[in-house]
Amino acid sequence: MIDLRHGDCLEVMADIADGSVDLTVTSPPYDNLRTYNNTLNDWTAEKWQGIISELFRVTKDGGVVVWVVGDATIKGSETGTSFRQALWAMECGFRLHDTMIYHREGAPKTHPRYEQHFEFMFVLSKGKPTKFHGLRDPSIWAGHSRASTTMRQDGDGLGSRSGKGLVAATKLRGNVWSYGVGRNKSTKDAAAFAHPAIYPEALARDHVLSWSNPGDVVFDPFMGSGTTGKMALQVGRNFIGIERDETYFNIAKERIETC
Repeated sequence: MIDLRHGDCLEVMADIADGSVDLTVTSPPYDNLRTYNNTLNDWTAEKWQGIISELFRVTKDGGVVVWVVGDATIKGSETGTSFRQALWAMECGFRLHDTMIYHREGAPKTHPRYEQHFEFMFVLSKGKPTKFHGLRDPSIWAGHSRASTTMRQDGDGLGSRSGKGLVAATKLRGNVWSYGVGRNKSTKDAAAFAHPAIYPEALARDHVLSWSNPGDVVFDPFMGSGTTGKMALQVGRNFIGIERDETYFNIAKERIETC
């Protein structure tokens, strides 16, 4: 199932049934960093609060929202909007299941602080998540004997425990995910780069695989160039997407319907 809708997501979401979405993977506007073809003239706290409230309504019990977000810097200070959004989501009833980090290399800038190399990925759940398929990465010590390890015991000093068996071939991935960005890294779809703020296809795919099952409904209210939809369909999920800018909507439509 593919359901693509052109319009303002706060208005269009009113037509989505309560508790009908298994997983949302989305990235809202980051304060006033971009204008998105001059369509971002109403991005206020009231707006994003309404959208997050609607996301809680349409999410199934046990469902998850992955909210990928960063903050603008105004007069030398980060706005903190991302934190306010996470706290508002909790006010709406979501649990802050995990605060994950999307690490990527950005272009260097001239400013009196360290370079910005990450964005937040707030994993919000409606109750306890009912689906989690933890991704695993190769273990560098795979096949080696487990050595004795040293651990601190409740502040009472150091104790040791002996490992048994061999180190497994893989280990559960951590909550800092790194991806290459840019052409032929974020995606090989040249048309996607007409959108100013795409995220890597691998990021969307990894979240879809982690928090949903085949046949589930994946949603993106800020569809942009269609990355979440493309990856959801490629791994056997259904998709609902909303985009208000006609140019981006048409790009997403082509990418999703031809993937």
